[in-house]
Amino acid sequence: MQLVLEQCMIRPWRLEDAESIARHADNRKIWLTVRDLFPHPYTVQDAHEFLQRAMSEQPEMKFCIEIDGAAGGAIGVRPGQDVHRYTATVGYWLGEQFWGHGIMTEPVTAVTDFCFDNFPLRRISAEVFSSNPASTRVLEKAGFSLEGRLKNTSLKTGSFSILCCMPGPNRLGQSGGLREEKRKRDACATVQNR
Repeated sequence: MQLVLEQCMIRPWRLEDAESIARHADNRKIWLTVRDLFPHPYTVQDAHEFLQRAMSEQPEMKFCIEIDGAAGGAIGVRPGQDVHRYTATVGYWLGEQFWGHGIMTEPVTAVTDFCFDNFPLRRISAEVFSSNPASTRVLEKAGFSLEGRLKNTSLKTGSFSILCCMPGPNRLGQSGGLREEKRKRDACATVQNR
């Protein structure tokens, strides 16, 4: 998949993205907003390991956010399993130098639409810590809104979090006999307890 957007391009990962990934991802401010599986410090070796996993994944669900000809961030979708098989979780990060420029809403919207168009999904969710209100705004601009809160669902840097679910435009099932009823995306945002 390759999508040319106004401010960036969403494309498959390439091995030559390792240096750019490491340059942008080796940032504690980014690490504080993502899951602990994302290493800190983030090295070129970490980038190579990530690229090997992402490039071998089928179906392809992790993508490069290319800005000005180089990898400037990442966006990916993790499909649900078992009773959650018609759901997925979207996650993303963007290099700090690109923050505050309104870039991220386009990739979230485009990748969410791509996944609804190509996979039998009814719901896509995301998790955002309260220490990252900009990401909550990205989701809101992409059509997500607060649905509810679940307390003490995750732990980051010693603090438990509140999970806030945010529904938006969504598409209800397209395969296995399910008919498309309406377009609606669902997202969940994790808001960290203070």
